Amino acid sequence: MRMRIDLAYDGTEFRGWATQPGLRTVQGEIESALATVLRLPEPPRLTCAGRTDAGVHARGQVAHVDVDTHPGVLERRLRRIVPDDIRIVRVTEAPEHFDARFAAIERRYVYRMTDHPAGPDPLQRRMVAAMPKPLDVELMNEAAQHLLGEHDFASFCKQREGATTIRNLLTLRTMRGGETIATTVRADAFCHSMVRSLMGCLVAVGERRFPPEFAAEILAGEVRDPRVKVMPAHGLVLEEVVYPADDQLAARVDQARRRRDE
Repeated sequence: MRMRIDLAYDGTEFRGWATQPGLRTVQGEIESALATVLRLPEPPRLTCAGRTDAGVHARGQVAHVDVDTHPGVLERRLRRIVPDDIRIVRVTEAPEHFDARFAAIERRYVYRMTDHPAGPDPLQRRMVAAMPKPLDVELMNEAAQHLLGEHDFASFCKQREGATTIRNLLTLRTMRGGETIATTVRADAFCHSMVRSLMGCLVAVGERRFPPEFAAEILAGEVRDPRVKVMPAHGLVLEEVVYPADDQLAARVDQARRRRDE
């Protein structure tokens, strides 16, 4: 039976989502917990909606696993043994054709910063990046307009062999609220380090080092540019993953798999 697991985690003490030998990862902790509660000799394979990097947090991560048990029982048992920096929000039986990764139609991240001269609130320091210079939010939003839509985001990604860098960026909007500056980023999917690189571009404009048109210049280059820094991981949170209606899951999975192979 395929189970859908909705979860959250503080990424500070993890070396990212994906299992790595000898390192503490979110996937590794949950797979180990699954093997314990199900009394399996080998951990079952867990698939997530989006692999987060070391230090990145999640409030709305989604994963699936194929196991033979009742979802309510699995939910209760997992909650008892996962570490405190992982929260099992719910475990449900997944509908037919559900795939946490390939069925997703949208991921939403929020990157949080502060340009307050005293730095971030100590109670939020694990989730808010400190900016050394004042940021002009209006200029950041002007720059963002050049990046919206479907493009090849190769200049904002760590490219992986055989993987496409074409993405549809739906939202890139920055707002200031009190001491916190939050940028919402929505897309059909993201390639490796894309969100933090997009933020590096916006911050360069927000600090008035470049005009808003700088974003279009970087995008058109289709190669990594040293003027665009990858922002610190701890400011980034995966907030939500969106899926289509159950009767559209099979078509979405097929579409996503074909695109991956293009």
